[in-house]
Formats: sequence, C-alpha cells, structure tokens
Amino acid sequence: MASPAFDDYLKTVYSHTEWQDAPITPSQLAGALGIAPSSVTEMVKKLAAAGLVSHVPYGAVKLTDAGRERALQMLRRHRLIETWLVREFGYAWHEVHDEAEVLEHTISDRLLDAIDERLGRPRFDPHGDAIPDANGDVIREPFVLLGDAPAGHTGRVLRVSDRDPELLQRLEDAGVSVGAEITAPADLPDGAADAVWLSLG
Repeated sequence: MASPAFDDYLKTVYSHTEWQDAPITPSQLAGALGIAPSSVTEMVKKLAAAGLVSHVPYGAVKLTDAGRERALQMLRRHRLIETWLVREFGYAWHEVHDEAEVLEHTISDRLLDAIDERLGRPRFDPHGDAIPDANGDVIREPFVLLGDAPAGHTGRVLRVSDRDPELLQRLEDAGVSVGAEITAPADLPDGAADAVWLSLG
C-alpha cells in the first residue's frame, strides 16, 4: 500500500541514518515531520503492518528491506526533481525542497527517467545528497561532519543539510557550496558545524 504519507515517513526514516548511524526514534520522527507523537505512533503501526518498518514500543523505527526499497525510490524522485529545478529553471538550492515534495508524488516514471537522462544521470542533488540510480544503488564517499572534523582538516564539501532554508542562504552568501574546500574549524554562520559534511581526503 503506497501513499504520500507513507512515503514521507519512509524517506524521513532513511534520511535520518544516511549521514550518521543512530536509528530514529518515534519522538525524533515526530519532530522531523512536524507531527504530533500520537499521530506518529499510529502511522508507525500502519507501516509495520504493511511490512515497511520494524518497531518495538519505545524503540527505534527501522526500515525493512521493502521499506528501504520504497524510500530509495522516493528519494530518487525527490532529488532528481530538485536537481532539475536548479539546473533547468534557475531555482536556488534553498527553494527546491518544497516544490520537490509536491512533484515527487505526481510525475510519471517515464517523465522521471526523461529528466534523469536530460540531466546526464546525475549522482548527487544540489545539496550533495546521493541520488539513487534506477536500481536503488547509492554511491557515497567517506565523510566527516564539519563539527567533528579535527582542527586543520581540509576537505571538499560533500553535503549541506537542506533542513533550514535560511541557513542555506547564509552559507551560500559565505561562499559554501558542494565541492568547495573548507578547513576546520571554519568561520561560518551559526549552525554550519552541524549542517556541512566534508570529505575525509
């Protein structure tokens, strides 16, 4: 059973562990989605009944193989659309998330593949998040969060969190972009230490 609500939950669960290892708790899921904890509890039960997540009371929410497959399908849609909006329509990287949230549920597989082909099968979206390929495979190089990087470490910006559009704008104004080199600690806007990931090499 697929629905936009299911998809949003699955994407959020997957994304939580994409750049760190700790699984997501129901309260964290509620916070990320901006939904009451009681509503999250009910939805998690539905997702578990559908075989998309595993969950024990008061424990973390984890994707099953089927849930991970569906999450990757939706993230592929979301991130390809974000890339398309930036490259073809001149959107800024802080403007694309909400548009992609709407479009990812409406475009056909045929159009999605045409977008992918037109863009040259990109591997990363404008924020540096990996775009799963049509088989659900993801390529990502070793990384370190800026706030965890030792002093003097220099790395390329691999990813910038898109959770806070205002921070994205401030980082752009400070010259931060995917691929730029940064040496830790960096003189950047508040919040950058927890929103920027660097390459290890």
